[in-house]
Amino acid sequence: MGASLEELAEIIRPVGFFNQKAVYLKEVTRWYAGYGFDVLAVCSEPIEKLRPELLSVKGIGRETADSILLYAFGFPTFVVDAYTIRLCDRFPIKARKGYNAIKSHFENAVIKDVGIYNNYHALIVINGKNHCKKKPMCDGCPLIEKCQQKA
Repeated sequence: MGASLEELAEIIRPVGFFNQKAVYLKEVTRWYAGYGFDVLAVCSEPIEKLRPELLSVKGIGRETADSILLYAFGFPTFVVDAYTIRLCDRFPIKARKGYNAIKSHFENAVIKDVGIYNNYHALIVINGKNHCKKKPMCDGCPLIEKCQQKA
């Protein structure tokens, strides 16, 4: 909280949209300050309280809120991102459309475990970056046999 908005913007300049992101970082820092910057204080709260709190923070959307809860605080919540949505569109995964429907599908289909959610999401991201891009690069894809959009 010590850096001014201008100082913070300058520090994060290389990330792009630095002025906007500096505001968002200040806001999420203000939220975390409400817990005394104490991981255990956050973790002692139910996820049903924390997720809406995070979603009310300027600049925090569903993916970011779920990422913070899973990766920073160890809550078992499945992160849905562009790679996950693309996976659901291209493979015979019986998830309905939309963030909440996809999130519910994975949380019901995969054992509710922080490590498993973390690894599962990481594997989706790796496959998305290497193969299941906007324009598929199917050579060597381990999921090619099930893909409904082979290039």
